[in-house]
Amino acid sequence: MTPSAYVGCLALVVGCLLPSGVLALWPIPTTLETGMTALKVSPSFYFDVQVQDAPSDLYDAVTQAQYYLENDKLGRLVVGRGANDTTALASAKTLSCLTLSLTSGASAEPIASEAVKPLGTRSEEYALMIPADSSTATLTANSTLGLYRGLTTFNQLFYYYGGVTYTLIAPVAITDTPAYPFRGLGLDTSRNYYPVADILRTLDAMSWVKINTFHWHITDSQSFPLEVAQYPELAINGAYSPEEVYTESDIQYIVQYAGARGIDVLIEVDTPGHTAIIGASYPDYIACFDAAPWSQYANEPPAGQLRFALPEVVNFTASLLADVAKTLPSLYFSTGGDELNTNCYTNDYPTQQQLNSTGMTLNDALNTFTQVTHGALIAEGKTPVVWEEMVLNWNITLSNETIVMVWISSEDALAVAERGFRIVQAPSNYFYLDCGAGEWIGADPTGNSWCDPFKTWSEAYTFDPLANLTEAQYELVLGGEQILWSEQSGPQNLDSIVWPRAASSAEIFWSDKQPTGAALNVTEALPRLHDVRYRMVQRGLNPIQLQPKWCALRPDACDLYA
Repeated sequence: MTPSAYVGCLALVVGCLLPSGVLALWPIPTTLETGMTALKVSPSFYFDVQVQDAPSDLYDAVTQAQYYLENDKLGRLVVGRGANDTTALASAKTLSCLTLSLTSGASAEPIASEAVKPLGTRSEEYALMIPADSSTATLTANSTLGLYRGLTTFNQLFYYYGGVTYTLIAPVAITDTPAYPFRGLGLDTSRNYYPVADILRTLDAMSWVKINTFHWHITDSQSFPLEVAQYPELAINGAYSPEEVYTESDIQYIVQYAGARGIDVLIEVDTPGHTAIIGASYPDYIACFDAAPWSQYANEPPAGQLRFALPEVVNFTASLLADVAKTLPSLYFSTGGDELNTNCYTNDYPTQQQLNSTGMTLNDALNTFTQVTHGALIAEGKTPVVWEEMVLNWNITLSNETIVMVWISSEDALAVAERGFRIVQAPSNYFYLDCGAGEWIGADPTGNSWCDPFKTWSEAYTFDPLANLTEAQYELVLGGEQILWSEQSGPQNLDSIVWPRAASSAEIFWSDKQPTGAALNVTEALPRLHDVRYRMVQRGLNPIQLQPKWCALRPDACDLYA
């Protein structure tokens, strides 16, 4: 039985019956019905978990929801911030309980276990009903993960004024299910290091908008902060300092923390490019190590790439990737594969000697390297994830299960789809959060970032995941993500450069369209995103302002043609 059976056929009520203000749900649910009745939350409100053998992380999620309900204390984004609601609240009934239950026959697995099931099999759907007559509200799902998603929606429905937590739109009936199984946020922690606390705070924010994958680009040419038990020298010699290392216990704690919030952690150890720092421990394994001028051998400094034609390098890389992957619950592991600079190998004696002695081309050698390294991951039960160049720039054999991240341009999705691979949409022309900050390379005072201009939330929000694809190719699109590359970012600006912009893709890939069936549009979305942003502030995040507060309190008043 599906959660929708508990709600039945819903009329869609969006906008026309709402009180002055904003329906503050993000991402917008699949279907919803709302009323115009005020409903207060009882000071003794409680969550009733009617789930047999409920896992501990479900109880933790309920504790978290209770905390947000009591402490968000968000005033409605209207002039007066709720002062005009007091009359309606004076006679309002009181909500005392939300009952959580699973559908008949559903098993109560930990949220963290549900979060790492294969893409396409995770049950995130839920049904939420809040009566207007003070009777018990209900949240029903097919899994604990679905219950968690429903709790995040429940918390978004309530405002605070004068000591009262309330909603003005009871009764509420919602059925909700994601349009795409992969909804991610990418973070590069190699160019600059982020303390564990900053990553945990980011995971919290991701969960609030139902992002379910943390794509962790954890190593690159600049630093290797990842502690690997079998290769401790990589972090010892490759991290910026002993304090800027992700220990094995750090990784496990982050993964556990993410899982409890319905988030799968997809680790990326980029190879064979973006690996110069490995030369600090294994100088014989790296071609053009710190070569100058760097611009001839790499997309950014320092130069250095794995000598992937050498058998010992192939075996080392396969062992390294497998050793990291086997410690992680995720079924997916990224080996990168982007921006491989062939100039690096042209005059590299060990590489050329190996190619000449075996009669292989550089492409042949890359094919062998990929077969062996991916084979090691597959042997550990992992599905490889790669950047688009591995499919579009090289003639190599990849497993049919390989997932390809499209990043150079949104236009490249078609070429990847034509080769039959599943796609994660991460196009730089829509989704790169670092763009527009100016050139970071020195001695270039008039330079701009390579992916200028700055990608606003609204530009990202216009992205169409299925653009240029045939209907038969639609099923290849797993979802997408926004990414922060950290050449010019660190813990000091993490919140403001990511949030609330990263909520744009969260709604694209969860909702896909409005409950009425109409397409998503920035005019309708902006007031709701303001609400998300202000609630994030209440929860201790530091997201950037979208507009002057005057505009936030007057929905649509600052639109271009208002």
